[in-house]
Amino acid sequence: MDFAKLIERVKGIILSPKTEWEKIAAESADVKSLFTRYAMILAAIPAVCGLIGSTLIGVSLPIVGTIRTPIAAALVQLVLTYVLGLVVIYVVALIVDALAPTFDGQKNSIQAVKLVVYSSTPVWLAGVFALVPLLSVLGILAALYGLYLLYIGLTPLMKNPQDKSIGYTALIIVCYIVLAIIVGVVIAAAAGTGMAMRGRF
Repeated sequence: MDFAKLIERVKGIILSPKTEWEKIAAESADVKSLFTRYAMILAAIPAVCGLIGSTLIGVSLPIVGTIRTPIAAALVQLVLTYVLGLVVIYVVALIVDALAPTFDGQKNSIQAVKLVVYSSTPVWLAGVFALVPLLSVLGILAALYGLYLLYIGLTPLMKNPQDKSIGYTALIIVCYIVLAIIVGVVIAAAAGTGMAMRGRF
């Protein structure tokens, strides 16, 4: 997928998702291309913007002033946010595939990866808000839209009955929450280590 096609896919999944899901369902793809030509490119947006926002712009608080993250801790956060974010995408796709028969769908690992990767688009795009840390809460709206995209994409890709999609989506959300907590703990611990290392040198 070249850059023009990537932009076209982003526009399609954001602006006309029902039509785009039908196109995606019919496309041939593999895990490598879905990650290297799409996920790894868009996932860099929140990682890089988060680094810039936390180290150069910071958060302004009354009395305290502007708080900026030390560069060592921010770099650790960047790498872990990027890598673990992609790992979460793949793990959730495995879960989506494994759960398909439970909701009368069809197991298909490639379709599951497509579903999770493309439904993550609004979250990655909203990563630009990390440039101004106080605006990062707007990412919640993007996450909600991403879950909506996942919900409407389940039937075209995993072939489950539409009336099973609510329960299917709810279980996927639980998995996302658990994985997000685990990733958050890992990043916080690693960032603390990065700050400790900065204090030594």
